[in-house]
Amino acid sequence: MPHLPRPPLPAARISDETHRVTTFELFFDLVFVFAFTQATGFMVHEYSFLGVLQGMVILTLLWWSWAPFSWLANQAHADEGLMRFGLSAVMVAIFIAALAIPEAFKDLDGGLDGPLVLALAYTAVRILHLGLYVYAAGNDHPLRRQVAKLTVTATLGAALVITGALLGGTAQTWFWLAGMALDTGITFLISWHGNWRVHSAAHWTERYGLVIILALGESIVSIGVGASEVPVSIPVLAGAAAGICLSIGLWWLYFDVTAVAAEHRFAALRGSVRSSAAVVAYTYLHLPLVAGIVLTALGVEDALAHVEEGKTMDRVGAFALFGGPALYLLASAGFWRRMGGGWKKWRLGTAVLMLVLIAAAPPLTSLAALLLVTALIAALVAVESLLYREVRNRVRGAHAA
Repeated sequence: MPHLPRPPLPAARISDETHRVTTFELFFDLVFVFAFTQATGFMVHEYSFLGVLQGMVILTLLWWSWAPFSWLANQAHADEGLMRFGLSAVMVAIFIAALAIPEAFKDLDGGLDGPLVLALAYTAVRILHLGLYVYAAGNDHPLRRQVAKLTVTATLGAALVITGALLGGTAQTWFWLAGMALDTGITFLISWHGNWRVHSAAHWTERYGLVIILALGESIVSIGVGASEVPVSIPVLAGAAAGICLSIGLWWLYFDVTAVAAEHRFAALRGSVRSSAAVVAYTYLHLPLVAGIVLTALGVEDALAHVEEGKTMDRVGAFALFGGPALYLLASAGFWRRMGGGWKKWRLGTAVLMLVLIAAAPPLTSLAALLLVTALIAALVAVESLLYREVRNRVRGAHAA
């Protein structure tokens, strides 16, 4: 019998301006909640400035596993056909990578090589992303060429990560740091004015808002972890309440006005101007936003674990507790500036004040430091809400309409 020709692979369904985030994408993000928690747990376990640096490298690796799929899911529907199966495989790879995070820089006795498992899982994620993007690009030849350029930098980054895992020791930290720096840096250069597509502004802004929610959710989990390690007492309850209020303040600073106003501006953009804003304001400037939340979670968890000791907070804990919100505020100000607004001077000033507190190292107990950083964020929220209430009402009124 003659062989019948295989039917062609069904084309991906390209998105349009009406496309919104699907439930499958929300499901996809759940593995990153676990991964973010593992990254914070890694830094808590290592608890040193080197551990914080390594934790930030792990977080960048995770971000560079998530952000490319925000582009892919905006290009084509992620919950249909081959796209769904491909993203399901990515979920498995990310979960495997997350399981290996506690051994990311120090392989435990027995079992597989932890750093290599993480490196290979990350490489698998990048390969799956590139293959799926070629499929989703269809007959869009400029977009296919853009994906081809990305393949070069992704290969370089993955090769450095794998090499670092094989070398181990101090070299691994520097190889992984170089891999992430080169991958993200070169990708920025080829993408800033590249031929990427952002078909739906609503999908795009919602996708990045949700990853901020995921990071804030992880910070609340960290509050619970820190509080559960000590007996319930008045100081513990006060510290836990302050930690929750701090998370609420970070949520408020992004979602109350900034995210809404940025969404309006982003939706008005078209073509390469929109994709350029997507690269800088969202793919890149949202990484320090997430990093700031994760660092804050580390500081809060450490403060709650020692809240009853009455001792002065050490340098690593103070760096995380004050440096995390400072990084978040700086990134938030930069995000709004890139979206066409002015510099948010109150946020910049508060960030500088927190950095000064890190340098001055005042003798604050864990509870006092936590209450202070929460009070500073609460004061910033109050000042901005009062000074810009007319702008706030106009922006939120337009959004509700």
